[in-house]
Amino acid sequence: MFGIVRPCRHRLGESLTSQWMAHLCGLCLALRKDHGQFARIVTNYDGLLISVLTEAQAGVRGGRGAGRRTAGPCPLRGMRTASVAHGEGARLAAAVSLVLASAKVRDHVADGDGLLARRPVALAARRVAAGWDAAGARSGSAVGFDTAVLVDAVDRQTGIEALAGPGTPLLTVTEPTETATAAAFAHTAHLAGRPHNAAPLAEAGRLFGRLAHLLDAVEDREADAAAGAWNPLTATGTPLTEARRLADDAVHGVRLALREAEFTDGRLVHRLLVHELGNSVDRAFGTASRAHGSHPYTPPGTTPGAPGGPGAPMPPEPPRRDRRGLLAGCAVWLGLACTCQLCCGTYHDPWSGERKQGPCANCDCSSCGDCCECCECCSNCGDGCCCDGCGCDC
Repeated sequence: MFGIVRPCRHRLGESLTSQWMAHLCGLCLALRKDHGQFARIVTNYDGLLISVLTEAQAGVRGGRGAGRRTAGPCPLRGMRTASVAHGEGARLAAAVSLVLASAKVRDHVADGDGLLARRPVALAARRVAAGWDAAGARSGSAVGFDTAVLVDAVDRQTGIEALAGPGTPLLTVTEPTETATAAAFAHTAHLAGRPHNAAPLAEAGRLFGRLAHLLDAVEDREADAAAGAWNPLTATGTPLTEARRLADDAVHGVRLALREAEFTDGRLVHRLLVHELGNSVDRAFGTASRAHGSHPYTPPGTTPGAPGGPGAPMPPEPPRRDRRGLLAGCAVWLGLACTCQLCCGTYHDPWSGERKQGPCANCDCSSCGDCCECCECCSNCGDGCCCDGCGCDC
């Protein structure tokens, strides 16, 4: 699940996490329905933003553009049913995800990463990428979107990189990605029946594409140097300070562009494309302040660590008397493993009954502060969204 927007459920809160998962599952199921089981591996966090944008403009009952349906049990949801996004927004997200995945594969082949350095594996990977391009074109055509702009961007990228060198403006290298994401974001306005949103969403998409390219380059810079692979920052001689300036400007530009668009319910869009983009930049440049829960929240007038105060450590729980035996616990563990809850969901410990969360569950706490920090962040963003979906009750 690649992507630069990887929100933490603690920051999203219960309501927005539920919406986020509905779009994630909707994208996965749209890929399966139109392109088969194997296509589900291209499910990615950035692609589902297309579905989120469409629904935010059209509403949950937005006709063909956006809607919800009840999906059957799935191992990744612990064999539970769920309300998932469906409609043209999810299908457009599937088309974009296929082309994104194809570009990713081509990039790894060009760099000779890992097994892809071997000719037979590289040939097979190219065939898979070509198949995804064709599948994406079919899905895009079904919702009135020409994926040729995405494929053209991928093709032009190679030529631009070949010509880039010291002194080449970094934005010259990011331009194909910007053009592709601008087109995808803008088309959500047409699907949702809000054509007046196309221009601001194209601008938001253009800057999002710039960020995706920049942050990928920053995160891969050291690994690319060690492997001798091409990296836009190294090739153009762009220092990290300049890359950070461009990234911060892009985050600010996305925020301004979204203010010009009209949404039925823009809470999730705002959380992902305003706050989470900033967190993504901090994560890539290593400036996240602290992990979630690294210090307790102490309200004004309360002494941290005072007996009985909110900052005081919790007393140990009494020993549990209802622990399962070895065989019974093993049987429950096997059931949890078979439904993937141990790695991808929340579950109760087979022996102690303690509620836990799987290591692969959607949670990136790399800059997740406490309740008060969340509200302060929202109130300072200038959009009047204090506590809107942040999951706290202050």
